[in-house]
Amino acid sequence: MRVLAIDTALEACAAAVLDTERGGLANESLPMVRGHAEALMPLVARVMAQANAQFADLDRIAVTIGPGSFTGLRVGIAAARGISLAARRPSVGLSTLAAFAAPYIAHDDSTAVTVAIDARHDHVYLQVFGPGGRTLVAPRIAGVKDAARISANGPARIVGSGAQMLAAAWPADEPAPKVVDVQSAPDIKWVARLGAAATSTGAPRPLYLRQPDAQPQDAARLPRR
Repeated sequence: MRVLAIDTALEACAAAVLDTERGGLANESLPMVRGHAEALMPLVARVMAQANAQFADLDRIAVTIGPGSFTGLRVGIAAARGISLAARRPSVGLSTLAAFAAPYIAHDDSTAVTVAIDARHDHVYLQVFGPGGRTLVAPRIAGVKDAARISANGPARIVGSGAQMLAAAWPADEPAPKVVDVQSAPDIKWVARLGAAATSTGAPRPLYLRQPDAQPQDAARLPRR
């Protein structure tokens, strides 16, 4: 299976092509906070060339669907949908939370993994994975102190852009986290691997765990005629 993976959800613009039969993986990741829309398609073109692949050679397109930047999510999902439509290949959406956790679960699935993504304003996007990778705490947004209390249930590994925030708020009467790994974006190679392993496909839709910061101002609206 050949999978094109795309991630623009957080602070990177990344793409990878994974060939599960030949074991090949071409990938590139550019750290960035904004500018994903301009950078993504040239980056995809470079990765496809590196993999010596055409869109018609793909079996699936995988893309991160959030939580993350509202603008970044729209860029990646729109690109994945467009390529899927043009190439007539299925697409699959993957959460950034699962992508952060995947390498830790693959390394050791007996110890909990807490994924914390900085959601600003002293909040994090949170998910807790237990033994075997099963979900103990479903994806949600929570205040940092509440998130630490929810997550503190025995030895834990914390990963994500909000990992240090969560570790600093960890309850004093609980064992300290075994690992605190601050990452600004998931590894695109694991997005590709999750995309290949996904058992169902469908048009990717954004995973929003909160409303946008910018809201329309009713008072400023012009009357309709």
